[in-house]
Amino acid sequence: MRHLKLVLLLVMTGVAHTAVAAVSPFVPSGHVIRIWPGEAPGSEGKTTPERWIEGATPDSFHRVTDIHVPTLTVYLPADQNSKRTAVIIAPGGAHRYLVVDLEGEFVAQKLNEMGVAAFVLRYRLAGAEGSTYKVEEESLADLQQAIRVVRERAEEWQINPSRVGVMGFSAGGQLAALAQNEFESSTRPDFAVLAYPAFGAGGAPTVSAKAPPTFLYVNDDDPFATGVGEYYLALRAAKIPAEFHVFRRGGHGTGMTGRGPGSGFEKLGAAKWPELLQMWMADLGLLR
Repeated sequence: MRHLKLVLLLVMTGVAHTAVAAVSPFVPSGHVIRIWPGEAPGSEGKTTPERWIEGATPDSFHRVTDIHVPTLTVYLPADQNSKRTAVIIAPGGAHRYLVVDLEGEFVAQKLNEMGVAAFVLRYRLAGAEGSTYKVEEESLADLQQAIRVVRERAEEWQINPSRVGVMGFSAGGQLAALAQNEFESSTRPDFAVLAYPAFGAGGAPTVSAKAPPTFLYVNDDDPFATGVGEYYLALRAAKIPAEFHVFRRGGHGTGMTGRGPGSGFEKLGAAKWPELLQMWMADLGLLR
């Protein structure tokens, strides 16, 4: 109920973005843009609005599903005077929904603190109820199109078009791994960050010889992020620069901030992974 009241207040004051308020009680703080001109290929005639899953779990994070209109939510850092690095964020949710705050907005805010432009992608979901989409087709196409859009509008957002990366969490990590290995010249990411990627029964994708540098993070007690070590070894075998961090505990679904007050995340070694990521990005020259 409090989220609905917030939306009504924002609409009355003219702050809420019309398209977002129409599809979900959760209103991100950033500007929202569609990534496809007209209907997304494969979504023709599908007009069901996004749905917020309320009460799915007791943690109060926001989950959206039934996505037929893929969008990017734009989060730009305060510094407007330099050609910044950009990261497109693919939240997780087992391809059934997207955790758009813990693995989306909160991540974007952390990246903004590093001086990095961030874009949270709402992509079509293969595992949503009644879905006809496939991860390797529509979901991947959405991430590839997001890369195109960010590069096409790089001047507007003060972005260096040769420093556009992808970051994925859980199922979004699987999607980001696909994007770093399957691309055209306009959709190849310049780097990839895979946070506890959930590769599923099919395993990790085959590593391309032209895959970009990769940062991987996982917790040893995470039962869902399987095959990450093998993927790191495959990157090494293909001579792709990679950095791999494994922490003793932290479980699954930590985002970059942990699961909120009382979770104890801040006391774990895993809480340091955003700092390690920042060091890695600086070493690659992505934070100049």
